[in-house]
Amino acid sequence: MTARERDVTATPSRPYSPFAGPARPAHPLGGLRRALPPPRQASSMSPTSSMPSMPSMPSKRPMRSARPTPSARPAPSTQPVRAPRPSVARDVLTLVALPLLAALALPAAFAGGGTRRWFGGRSESQRAEAQAAKDAAAAAFYELDTAQRDLRISIETITAVDDSPAARRVVSDFAALGRRIDEASQKYITAVDAHDLDRDELEASVAARARTELVAAKDELVRVKADLDRFEQSLGPLLGKAETQLARLAPAVERARQALLAASNALDSVRQSGLKADDLAARLAALGPELTKLNQGAGQHGVPETLERAERVSREAAAVRSEAERLPERAAEIDHRLVSLRTRAQSLTTRSGQVEPVLSELRRRFSAACWQDLQHVPDQAAENVRQAEAKLREARAAREAQRWPDATSLLATVRALLNSTDEAVSAAGDRLRRLNAVQKDPQQEIDRTRFAIRDAQRLAMAGRATPDPRQARPLDDSVARLERAVATLEGRHPDYWHFLTETEAVRQTVARVVAQIREERGSA
Repeated sequence: MTARERDVTATPSRPYSPFAGPARPAHPLGGLRRALPPPRQASSMSPTSSMPSMPSMPSKRPMRSARPTPSARPAPSTQPVRAPRPSVARDVLTLVALPLLAALALPAAFAGGGTRRWFGGRSESQRAEAQAAKDAAAAAFYELDTAQRDLRISIETITAVDDSPAARRVVSDFAALGRRIDEASQKYITAVDAHDLDRDELEASVAARARTELVAAKDELVRVKADLDRFEQSLGPLLGKAETQLARLAPAVERARQALLAASNALDSVRQSGLKADDLAARLAALGPELTKLNQGAGQHGVPETLERAERVSREAAAVRSEAERLPERAAEIDHRLVSLRTRAQSLTTRSGQVEPVLSELRRRFSAACWQDLQHVPDQAAENVRQAEAKLREARAAREAQRWPDATSLLATVRALLNSTDEAVSAAGDRLRRLNAVQKDPQQEIDRTRFAIRDAQRLAMAGRATPDPRQARPLDDSVARLERAVATLEGRHPDYWHFLTETEAVRQTVARVVAQIREERGSA
């Protein structure tokens, strides 16, 4: 038996002695005690030494047999009990140091410092690959969700503006893509929920299966995202048109509001000057409901309808503003016209009194055919002047009442009556003048008409050997008609008025032929 074995063996029984200590029991730590090297006892100890010397490293060789064993030690004498033996102190130190050694060794075991890995190596690699696949699938899911939300905004933009069959087809196609996106998203969510990659004891096969499912879910998300991108590119024309109209919407509505505000301010300014402008106020009030619909927005009434309403309100409000700004000038103009037309009516009254002497001279010097149609001129002129003066009084009353449209209409009627009266009174004097001229020298009228005919004939024959019958026939008829008109001048009381009207009609026919020739050659 070696020294180590002897050291841990219980002390054999010996006779009882009252001065000897109790028998030494076996060490309470058992195997751990055997793992510690036995102390080397010195052959002699100093009288003052109370602690054993430091133990030396155990040797592979057996201990020397000269070392005394516990069984060979002599029995203690009757002297007082001495300090504990070195082996007992060593056992106490060992019991105290063991918890400290265990506390220091436990973190090192988890940290892998010189110990084996906490998880298996292959399982950890499969877990990392599955986690990477999960991250890639999450990124693809986020990109697809973002693209779908952005595209939904584009679809809402198109449907808010366009109601054409193409726009409705886009909505149905987007709904179909939405169903595909839901299926791919559900596949991804199912794969994520089916596997807990953070579980401590994750088998390699479970991690591999999770990686396969997550990669498949990611690939499906990527494919649907590509289809969504192609669909978004196909929306270019419709989206551009819708965005253009939406870009026009806010400025158009703002222009309508500003136009209404400007019209209201102009109307207030006119009223402060003393003009009522009730008709303009009524027109402006009629635009109130339209402004309410504009304020409700395109979401309730539609973008095209809102744009059309805004443009209509802008036009009508601008018209009200323009008329309101012109109202003082218009009132001054009406006042001026009232004075001017009254003066003209008085002048025509004086001129119509001169028609009767003109008619008397016509009757005395020319045949009845030359003045018969002027017999009613004096009476008609007097009646027209009387009506014009009555309308002027009504226009004055409308102006005082600030009924501007009525005043303007009445003044237009007065002007028409005076114009017709002026023409009739002037016709009598002009008739006398022309009859005097043709009576004195009818050849001047004849030469004027023949020159027009010859000029048209030269134009019809330019560049041609024979004239076009469509042009030659009316010119030949004009020549014959002129000859017949000249023949009417013979006799004691020639009809000079008939002669003048015939030559005028011939010149008009020739002018139409010339215009036709130039039009045909110009188009050719």
